[in-house]
Amino acid sequence: MLKILKTKAEYNAALERTIGIFHPEEGTPESDELDVLLLLIKDYEDRHYNIPAPDPIEVIKLKLEEMGLKQKDLEPIIGSKGYVSQVLSGKKELTLKMVKGLHQYLGISADIFLADTK
Repeated sequence: MLKILKTKAEYNAALERTIGIFHPEEGTPESDELDVLLLLIKDYEDRHYNIPAPDPIEVIKLKLEEMGLKQKDLEPIIGSKGYVSQVLSGKKELTLKMVKGLHQYLGISADIFLADTK
């Protein structure tokens, strides 16, 4: 019987069961069970494991690397070469206009910029 996971043992048992039925055929009872187990596991993890918000500057740097871009590619969004460097080194704060531009240009979720990273 599926229920809210309250203990580490229940959580571990749910993980084991999830692994055991990980690729069920769609529309089967195992498929439905897997959907519920994943929700229960996520709920347990949300309550017991604190995952810190990513640092927006590090996310920008990572996206630049992933997309094969350089700091100079951010100049139309952030400003001069020097200003881009100051923003990426944490010496200058991002403005709302920059956040909007970075969101559109790099595809970074606005939530990343709004999260409290301190």
